[in-house]
Amino acid sequence: MSEMYRTERDLLGEARLPTECMHGIHTARAVENFPLAGRAVHPALISAYGTVKLACALTNRALGMWDNEAKASAIEQACKEMAAGTLTAYVIVDCLQGGAGTSTNMNVNEVLANRALEILGEPKGTYERVSPLDDVNLHQSTNDTYPTALRLAAIRLLHELEAQVVALQEAFQAKEKEFAHVVKVGRTELQDAVLITLGREMAAYAEAFTRDRWRIYKCEERMRVVNLGGTAIGTGIAAPRQFIFRVVDTLRDLTGIGFSRAENMVEATQNADVFVEVSGILKA
Repeated sequence: MSEMYRTERDLLGEARLPTECMHGIHTARAVENFPLAGRAVHPALISAYGTVKLACALTNRALGMWDNEAKASAIEQACKEMAAGTLTAYVIVDCLQGGAGTSTNMNVNEVLANRALEILGEPKGTYERVSPLDDVNLHQSTNDTYPTALRLAAIRLLHELEAQVVALQEAFQAKEKEFAHVVKVGRTELQDAVLITLGREMAAYAEAFTRDRWRIYKCEERMRVVNLGGTAIGTGIAAPRQFIFRVVDTLRDLTGIGFSRAENMVEATQNADVFVEVSGILKA
């Protein structure tokens, strides 16, 4: 029976987990503590988190923070798998939780650590080999990785939205040409007014989508400024200076998105008004 379970410990005590489960004790506690929405974290956010963790892992490796190449490669491979969506099912915490995303970050860290251990041929939970905190979360905090992952996920979803808006606009533009010579009665105040072609009406609809595309672009512009490297409160405490300045460049190279480091990392860490602003723009 004992072989079916492993025991993990933290400052609060210990927990028995199925031997082969991908999460750890923090995730288990979070599932008990926050049964709020009954919904999982959005897959787009989990994928984005994998990409952010990969950027951090690549930067740490480039700076020589790990003396074990096998461990570094295993962590990077695990991050790539999460980014690709193959580890999504193992992020089991509720989408609503206390701690500004700490439980999501720890769930991600534990899954990545255990997947890296699996790649190395080690038993899950042997964190002295690959640690969720000391290795996967090295030079990071929930407070910089979570909002950065949120921004990346939002930008990717905005790209999908933009593609649909473009397709809709092009459809109206095609109808503009198709109905260029179809004359109809225009209406004002819900009554017949003067003549107009149906094509011109379609052109007006198409033009309105130009503003929608501009709004989407402005949303992405807001989201491209990140606080990655700021760690807990934006000061970059516990992270080397080289990491702080290189990690956003690595993320930009990985994603092809023009991310930039916030000028004031403390401000960017403590304020989330950009998400409210983007929500408002999209609803306009």
